[in-house]
Amino acid sequence: MKRRFEDKVVLVTGAAGGIGLATARAFAAEGAKVMLADRDGVKLHAAEELVREEGGDAASVVVDVTDYGDCQRMVEAVVQRFNGLHIACNNAGVPSPIAPFEEQSLEQWRRVMDVNLNGVFHCMQAQVPALRKSAGTAIINMASVTSHLAAAGMAGYVASKHGVAGLTKATALDLICYGIRVNAVAPGFIETPMLAPALEAEKGRSFFDARAPIGRIGKVEEVASCVLFLASAEASYVVGTILNVDGGMAIT
Repeated sequence: MKRRFEDKVVLVTGAAGGIGLATARAFAAEGAKVMLADRDGVKLHAAEELVREEGGDAASVVVDVTDYGDCQRMVEAVVQRFNGLHIACNNAGVPSPIAPFEEQSLEQWRRVMDVNLNGVFHCMQAQVPALRKSAGTAIINMASVTSHLAAAGMAGYVASKHGVAGLTKATALDLICYGIRVNAVAPGFIETPMLAPALEAEKGRSFFDARAPIGRIGKVEEVASCVLFLASAEASYVVGTILNVDGGMAIT
């Protein structure tokens, strides 16, 4: 196996499960020192133990990305534990309830925007000072196929992920002068705990499989591998890109 991230320090939010955990495991397998961050302390501890059992150098910190002070403390914990920061994957996010627009509450709107968009902003603001102290650093944000496409009944989620794409592109211009490359991945339907209830419904899996031209939903490892590419030296000339990992959904 490649060791592209030997001695690199990586921070992954939303790392207690799904895409975040798969990403943390993949970085650790390639030699990175990984700080896993999540709001769910119990699941986070189990995730850290899994990475360690697989031979990874890992630690964890509980964080609420809607709290900027919490994000600052998260980065301080990374630097204190591993003496630096080279790569940040801002993956923490929540779904929005699916409902007609007029039935969506202001509380629901604010919650999904606060986590999915403000949370990425908070994390990046906290991460940049630490990233500027090292060469060849990178931020990878978690966008979505809904960063490009609309979906009925999901106004808050779609708006938040459009925002992540825009934030990624704007900050890519702002931060490249410091050698910080900012990009994002945009997953389609991926087999994660977030999607599990829908997949378990009658004909749920066949419905989602049919939505992608490739004919199936994606795996978390397929998203993680794209995050690692964007973080690696192989992507040294890639700046401000939203990389679709969606089985062709965005081109239909």
